[in-house]
Formats: sequence, structure tokens, C-alpha cells
Amino acid sequence: MKALQFTVPVTPDKTVIIQEDIIPQFYPHLHRHKEAQLIWIIKGEGTLIAENTMHTFRPDDIFMIAPNQSHVFKGSRQAVDNMEDEGVHTISVFYDPDGHLAHFLQLPELSQLNAFLKEYKCGFKLPEQHFHSVAKHILKLKASNSMDQMLHFLHLLRTFCRMNPKPKHLSTFSKEHITDGEGMRMGNIYNYVLQHYRNALTLEDVAAEAHLTPQAFCRYFKKHTGVTFVTFLNEMRINQACKRLTAGEYDSIATVAYNCGFNSITNFNRVFKSVAGASPKEYLSKYLHNMK
Repeated sequence: MKALQFTVPVTPDKTVIIQEDIIPQFYPHLHRHKEAQLIWIIKGEGTLIAENTMHTFRPDDIFMIAPNQSHVFKGSRQAVDNMEDEGVHTISVFYDPDGHLAHFLQLPELSQLNAFLKEYKCGFKLPEQHFHSVAKHILKLKASNSMDQMLHFLHLLRTFCRMNPKPKHLSTFSKEHITDGEGMRMGNIYNYVLQHYRNALTLEDVAAEAHLTPQAFCRYFKKHTGVTFVTFLNEMRINQACKRLTAGEYDSIATVAYNCGFNSITNFNRVFKSVAGASPKEYLSKYLHNMK
């Protein structure tokens, strides 16, 4: 997957950068940066696309974006349309594992941390059970300076190594040697799918948007994402269906299916179970149980 190279504002006397953003909307382009980014969503909701994988995000979700990982946070249309919910508030912790920290991270005492970082080289989503402890460390990092900040950073990294249950991988695909032009093209494809997934979206429609024949588009999309376009579209639609189910924004499961682009409830149930690992009713029941 190709993405725009993004430069994180850094200062030579800082190894760890803390950045708080209170802005109208998320950065809209598929992009990447050499720094790892731990991002806490304080306000905002929508879909995170990281390489070839999608994740719903809501307030108090925390993600680790891996170095040079293509990603984009797409705010939900409902939030954009609702003036009360307008705006984004995040706190990010940036660090470059190949910069000042490179030799430090190779210390034998940090072997457990290195094993964790290797296992999650494509990033992760923080399990909700660990939100409070990680958020506390992020706030301490934000409020501290110099040596104290580095000590809090080490405590944060130690928290990752001790997580149980273990976090969910953010992506299953990583690709290097990327160009700005490809980033714009893939970003446009994603935007088009996000805007039209509710409709009877055809391969020909998306291929035309990318200025490719359907056959060439299939090869192009699989090469740059590691998955077929049909797989990506199905995951996009099920991701949106999960958001509607958990938010209670539906009259029936069939309504959710049709509003997310499926023309058959049977096909919806089959694809939902394939993507989410459970039927829509089982998924919703488990979610409601965990919310008690």
C-alpha cells in the first residue's frame, strides 16, 4: 500500500514527542511517518485504515501505529454532520526506534520489550482492559520533562509487555518502497469506497475511479494491499455494520444489512460471520454482555 510521507515535528533535544491535537477533523490523507505513534482518541469516531485492515474507533480507543505504516483516520459521517459532535481531540506519543533509542532498545535487559515490538511490528489496538493504566502513563508523559519523561516512557513500554489479554494486531500486511503518487491514488480509492459502500458498488465503478480497467485494478489493488478488492469491500461493510449494531442505530438486523450495501440477508449473515467470527446476533449479544 502506498502513502504520503508525513514529517512529525521534532526537536533535536527530544527523544519522545508528545503532541496534543484539538482540531476540526483528522488528517484526511493516507500517510506514514518513520516514528511509531501511540495515539489516544479522546474525541472523535470513525474508521482507522492501517495498511490492509480496518478498525472502528471511538473515544478512549488507543492504537499503536508502527513506523512507516500507511494509515488514515476517517471520521464518521454522522459525527461530521452533527455539529455537537464536531471536532477531534487526540494525544499522541511519537518515538523513532531507529533514532536516539536504537542502541538503548538493544540492551539485554530489554529483551522482553524487543520480543514484543518484533511480534507487533505492524502495530496494535490496545485491549480496553488496559486503557486506564496506559492513559495514566500518557498523561504523566505529557506533564513531565527530561529524565522524568524518559522514565515514564519506560514504564509505558513495560506496560505493553505485561498486557493480558494480548493486544490485537493492527494489520497483517506491510510493504516498503512507497511513493507519494501511489499514496494519493490509494487514498482516493479508499475515500471513494467509504463514500459509496452503502450502494450497489461494482468493480467497474471503482476501477473507473482509479482510471484502470477492471482487470488491471484487481491486480493493482491486490499488489498494494495483499487482499482482493471484494475482500476489502466486504470487510468495510461489516465494519460499518458492527458500528451500527453496537450504536443501536437500526430497526432490525436486515435494515443494517441493506444500509451497509448487502442485497441479501443470507449473504450478509455469511459474510458477517466470516469477518467477525460470529453471527450478527451473537456479535451483538457478546457486545452487550461486555458492556454490563
